Amino acid sequence: MSSSRLFARISGFTVIELLVVLAALALLLSIAAPRYMQHLDTARETTLKQDLHELRDAIDKFYSDQARYPNDLDELVVKRYLRSVPLDPITQRSDTWIIVPPAQAGGTTPSGAVFDVHSGAKGNALDGKPYATW
Repeated sequence: MSSSRLFARISGFTVIELLVVLAALALLLSIAAPRYMQHLDTARETTLKQDLHELRDAIDKFYSDQARYPNDLDELVVKRYLRSVPLDPITQRSDTWIIVPPAQAGGTTPSGAVFDVHSGAKGNALDGKPYATW
């Protein structure tokens, strides 16, 4: 068998066929990528809501047990109300939480420094509300 006949039987993809397949893949990725990013944003916001709920619940339990508010978020960890201060899923840091001190009520200010906590993330959520108001 001659070598020219051997090469004639080997089939492969032409450059045109490869370009068509790559164009189809690019089209599918251009449709899927934005939806994937939106799902990531939704997951981060859901995690932020859950973390805020857990932090606020720990603050309330601390107040009910100690009759004062914690001095900082680390005190919640030291006293075992939390295992650790959670990361803000938007900023990916645990030191960006905005601490809200207790307000003066009836002429007296409750002791402690952490009444509430908000996210320190800049920008707005998917619903248009700023993260700092959550």
